[in-house]
Amino acid sequence: MSEFASASTGVQVGLRLRPVDTSFYDLFTQSAQHLVGGAEILAEMLSESSDKAGVAERMRAAEHAADETTHAIVKKVNSTFVTPFDREDIYALGSGLDDVMDMMDEAVDLILLYEVETLPGELSEQVEVLQRCAELTAAAMPRLQSMQSLDDYWIEINRLENTGDRNHRRTLAKLFSGEYPTIEVLKLKDIVESLESAIDAFEKVANIVEQIAVKEG
Repeated sequence: MSEFASASTGVQVGLRLRPVDTSFYDLFTQSAQHLVGGAEILAEMLSESSDKAGVAERMRAAEHAADETTHAIVKKVNSTFVTPFDREDIYALGSGLDDVMDMMDEAVDLILLYEVETLPGELSEQVEVLQRCAELTAAAMPRLQSMQSLDDYWIEINRLENTGDRNHRRTLAKLFSGEYPTIEVLKLKDIVESLESAIDAFEKVANIVEQIAVKEG
């Protein structure tokens, strides 16, 4: 907030300087679009007929592209005098989006490394939650510029996170039911936890957006 004192009246008027440069919003939108693609690749990885090595390679490329966008956000904020909102919030949002991609990449990598061929059907439900979160996040990022109509976004993400929590508990219950050999339980549990962490990371992004909207609204 910048304050300018009137020489004639002595009245101070608070003005918020907003840059017209839309590149920050474009970069956040690009970052969220990477998540849409990442969630699609993750869904493909769950298919028993998929070429898991090939899918994992594409996921690594997608994660690298997402990293490049994150680096562009950091570079942009470091070189910009007037940012559209607080620098700390820009860093937090960029980092939060990057964290989601990292967790989805981890899940794909674990499936490949552990050589898991058959995955519990419940994992598909978690990936569907992730895909919906990605779509909502990608749709919300362009609206940061106006800070309008964002409450439905974080409310729905919170609802989806609760759905993910329920799926997570059911999946763990199945893993420990005795249906799977112990070594498979250990492998699958790591994958299940990565998916849960990715959903939690989406909620963190939504919380950051809510904080920004409250401060800037």
